[in-house]
Amino acid sequence: MAKVSDGMNYAPQGKPAPVVNPGDFVFSAVGLYHGHIYGMCNGLIEAGGVLKSYYDPNPEYMKHFADRFPGAKPAASEEAVLLDPAVRLVAGATMTSERCALGLRVMAAGKDYFTDKAPLTTLEQLAAARDMVQKTGGKYAVYYSERIHVESAVFAGQLIEQGAIGRVLQVVGFGPHRLGAAGRPDWFFIKKHYGGILCDIGSHNVEQILYYTGAKDGKVVRSQIANYHHPQYPELDDFGDAQILLDNNSTGYFRVDWFTPDGLQMWGDGRLFILGTEGFIEQRKYMNLGFKDSGGGHVFLANGTEETYFHVEGKVGFPYFGALILDCLNRTENAMTQEHAFKAAELSLIAQRDAAVLEAPGCAT
Repeated sequence: MAKVSDGMNYAPQGKPAPVVNPGDFVFSAVGLYHGHIYGMCNGLIEAGGVLKSYYDPNPEYMKHFADRFPGAKPAASEEAVLLDPAVRLVAGATMTSERCALGLRVMAAGKDYFTDKAPLTTLEQLAAARDMVQKTGGKYAVYYSERIHVESAVFAGQLIEQGAIGRVLQVVGFGPHRLGAAGRPDWFFIKKHYGGILCDIGSHNVEQILYYTGAKDGKVVRSQIANYHHPQYPELDDFGDAQILLDNNSTGYFRVDWFTPDGLQMWGDGRLFILGTEGFIEQRKYMNLGFKDSGGGHVFLANGTEETYFHVEGKVGFPYFGALILDCLNRTENAMTQEHAFKAAELSLIAQRDAAVLEAPGCAT
């Protein structure tokens, strides 16, 4: 497996599994900054979607996108995409603080919206998004890729549905990332634009905690952020963690950080531990530490009848994308409910807002 330098450019590809006939679901991409847009489009295309057009005001992003998706056509403007009656959904991965505004424009134009995480950066934006969903009946779907576009995460959910570990009591997640500061735009280090670490990459973990526990709501018990080692970027959170109590009395904890060392084969050793009444599951999502070229998709299960290792890379697929396409066509909510997507964002925002700010070790408090 080739070394992947940063999570921003991690764009999984799976096996084609179309759920519609060619041309039945046409979508476009607007806002191409973050490399997740490639994974978002890959997933929709593999599920049978047709990528018609794309637009970003930055010519460099347009060129890179054209290289990846030569069959799509460049649009003259965002407005041209929004006025195109053939386009059912717009996927976007613009600056984090601008994702909600883009979504409101997309939905006001009568189209569904599929945004990269974090889907927004303030509780005010969340209220506006909820109002637009209520007003239009449109979808504000979110690419929580660390669950929906990771085969070990999909498989773990299937094991839980089958009762392999009983009732889930706790989910503990670790989301380390490589900073790659030289390749980041200036706005990435400005908190009003990226939202803070718990809002940003923390939203992945909050979504997984809600999903695996089956909870509908939760309370942030405690959250913490720090800039431990990057004084040259004073608004960067390079560390964060949070504890959540769910409405079904299960619990969640997660830690996220920007401290992946350069020697690691992957941009981050993402792991998730799920404790149940009858057993537990561990996911090693992107790599198996100490085993070069091991790839991702490592799942470990222990329960009353077995202790098993599964290597599921290339075997499970990514059913979210087909389900999303069918949800858009049929106005259903099988891929992910709207409230679930928004609740993950809400708890992430609350964790960020209420976080205690930690000093670097050795500093006076």
